[in-house]
Order: sequence, then C-alpha cells, then structure tokens
Amino acid sequence: MNKAQLIDAIAEKAGLTKADAKKSLDAFVEATSDALKNGDRVALIGFGSFSVATRSARTGRNPQSGKTIEIPEKNVVKFKPGAELADVV
Repeated sequence: MNKAQLIDAIAEKAGLTKADAKKSLDAFVEATSDALKNGDRVALIGFGSFSVATRSARTGRNPQSGKTIEIPEKNVVKFKPGAELADVV
C-alpha cells in the first residue's frame, strides 16, 4: 500500500474527504517525526510503538572493491508492533 492508497482507505473508513484524510496523515507523520527527532517514543496502544535507537559504529566491507570501511554510529527508527496488530497479522 502506498501513500495514495492509504489516504483513500483513511477517507473511506473515517468518512472524510480525501483532502482531509491527506491533511490528517501528513499531520500524523509530521508529529511522529518531530517526537522521534526529540528522542521521544510514540506509542499507539494496540498498534505499536516507534522509538529511536542508536546503531553502534562498525566495520563493513565495500562489495565492489572488498576494501574495509568504517561505518559511523547513527540513530535509527525502530517499530515494535502491539499485541492486537501482531494477532491480526
């Protein structure tokens, strides 16, 4: 499902116009992104939670040349599904 299909599904299930559904989805994405950027955790009971974790620095290998490279530490977004979502899937 891509963004346009998700907007269509939200509009249909919530009885909103597609424009309102798009605004709602964009607001959700922006609010979630801002919270994660600040290091907060976003928990949606029954659906799951988004959090930020730090991936430690490590040594990798360039597949073309075989040369070893250092991959720096970075923050990544993690998603842990909630019990209801896990049961449905």
